[in-house]
Amino acid sequence: MKWFGKPGSRPDGASARNHLSLRINLFFFSTFFIFCIIIIRLAGLQFVESPELSEAEASRETKDVPLAAIRGIIHAAGGESIAYSTSIQSLYITLTKEYTAKVKNKDTGRYEFTADAKANTDRLVERIAAIFAEYGDPSAKKLTKEDILALLDLDFKKSLGYVPRKIKTGLTVEEVARFMENKVSFPGLSVVEESVRHYDKDTVAVQTVGYMKLFRSTESYDIYKNIRNAMKQTGSDPGLFYRDDEFVGIYGLEQQYQRELRGKNGYQTLSVNPQNMAEEVIASVPPVKGNDIWMTINKSVQLKTEQAITDQINWLHNNPVQGKYHPDALTGYAVAMEVDTGNVVAMASMPDYDTNVWNAEKLLPEVYEKIKNNNQNGTISENTSGLSGNGLKSLVFLGSTIKPLSVLIGLNEGLFSTSDTYNDKGIAYFGKDDSASVSNSSGHVLGPIDPAKAIQESSNAFMVDMVGNPLYKKYQGEGTGVWDKYMKAFGLGVSTQSGLPGESAGVIDYMNTKEAGSAQAALVYASFGQKGKYTALQLAQYTATLANEGERIKPQLVSRITDAEGNTVKEFHREVLDTITFDPSYWKEVKQGMNTAVKVFDGFPYDFARKTGTSEMDAYGAVRDNGVFIAYAPREHPKLAVAVIIPEGGFGSNSAAPVARKIFEAYDWEYGLTGVPGKNLPPVQQESTVK
Repeated sequence: MKWFGKPGSRPDGASARNHLSLRINLFFFSTFFIFCIIIIRLAGLQFVESPELSEAEASRETKDVPLAAIRGIIHAAGGESIAYSTSIQSLYITLTKEYTAKVKNKDTGRYEFTADAKANTDRLVERIAAIFAEYGDPSAKKLTKEDILALLDLDFKKSLGYVPRKIKTGLTVEEVARFMENKVSFPGLSVVEESVRHYDKDTVAVQTVGYMKLFRSTESYDIYKNIRNAMKQTGSDPGLFYRDDEFVGIYGLEQQYQRELRGKNGYQTLSVNPQNMAEEVIASVPPVKGNDIWMTINKSVQLKTEQAITDQINWLHNNPVQGKYHPDALTGYAVAMEVDTGNVVAMASMPDYDTNVWNAEKLLPEVYEKIKNNNQNGTISENTSGLSGNGLKSLVFLGSTIKPLSVLIGLNEGLFSTSDTYNDKGIAYFGKDDSASVSNSSGHVLGPIDPAKAIQESSNAFMVDMVGNPLYKKYQGEGTGVWDKYMKAFGLGVSTQSGLPGESAGVIDYMNTKEAGSAQAALVYASFGQKGKYTALQLAQYTATLANEGERIKPQLVSRITDAEGNTVKEFHREVLDTITFDPSYWKEVKQGMNTAVKVFDGFPYDFARKTGTSEMDAYGAVRDNGVFIAYAPREHPKLAVAVIIPEGGFGSNSAAPVARKIFEAYDWEYGLTGVPGKNLPPVQQESTVK
């Protein structure tokens, strides 16, 4: 039959065949496209992501669990153990499938412990409780079955499944023996040697030594932020990982030398199933004991310094000075630093406290309330060992102890010479039309004096007329910057570089000319010690710089570090931080001027350089007097520099100087201010040395 349709048209059958062909072609094309995507993805998995996936799989299959190392000892200079760790035995349980096997409940759809797992857990708890009850320390807290079950943390609310559960620390010998004898009966049980930190009951330089807290409480500390970041790095040594329940240094030398003292943790490598539960111990690496730190602080000198401050505060409460008692003198700070080595032999921040309170698993609020104002080191920062009665902290103005440096600045700047004479009228004027004035203490008129006499007699008028005012006239608005450079060269306004955490650089308030009233006023008040607040350690370094005639040396608190076998790992020696050069005649003038009469030193067997100071500070609407005293001995070939601060103690000669004398005597007995310890002298010669 012929078909007479329109040109280009096809019968119905041909059209259907073409439509089917198109659909088949689309199917094959789509299939080809999907296979291409799969092949590309497989190639990516094989060649690009394979290492990462393998690593993830490996980490899923094994886990490293740290084993704590024994922390190193902090020794005093004489070898006494000031901070040390003792070994204790702790019981741990690693949860295995015997205790954690679960099955799905058909009715609820939830996974529940199997009957066998429940029975195993019950037997474990029963046996552990029985051993604790029979062989544990009768004076220790009794752990009930409920307590033990809670510590197992079977629901993983506190820790991941593979992390061993600490059940009890401080096991008795009998407990250890029973657990080890029956270890087969306790799957996952291990007795681990750990340590507990102790501090000398004599409370030796406690704020300098520092204390410890749990690692999990250290998120805000930079040192531990860095450690946490390092722990996240791929391939990190498992021995450098920290446990959350590990105690770490938080303050003082404990924190400064955390890495050296800690040593290196050991670890166990556990095989872990997909549910993150431990299956078996694959490998075990023992911990490495931490290194020991040897302080420069001498225990005997330190304790006598602490006692001297305490005694002096009590004396000020009960004895009037110039008709006035000082009941608000509640704190005191002192540092003794060797001039030739930089070794700090005493660093006292009083009152102090017993650092052993931090060893408790939880510091009770009532305990913290008692120590919150005296656990920081007032010799290095404004954080105090309590507050004076009117709230004054440990950073105070230097008062007249700045005057040796003021004279040096005046001489070096050519403002006067060593032979110049100044007529002291007891008062000096400054400001527009001489509208402001500064008087000497008690308005004393000293008459004609040279620079050395100005230091010795503590002339405020000399410092204003010969240093503060002329320095302003020479440099105008730049004068405070010039003053600042001199201060920093002597360690005032910069870190001493002791390395102690939290050290303050002081308060450089002479740079705030607006608050002072003018640049001239700032320099005037700074020249006699009423601007710039500094720490006791800065004052000791400043005093040592005077004794070293311009060499500022680093305060050393540690002399050496030794390993567990006693081998020296590192030694610390004299380190010069800055050197400022003055004409020798200037040093001679200042040394001669540091000769202020101090009655409490009557009979002291050595010629020594000293300067008293009384800094005035406002508190609660009234002016409070702080006692300040610096000295070095002997005057020639100096051996020891001392700085003492007694906030609200009144005149430095009456409040701070008596403490300094006892420090010098304690050092002379132990080391000898001329190189021969008083304790080594024949009995006849010892009579002239105060012990």
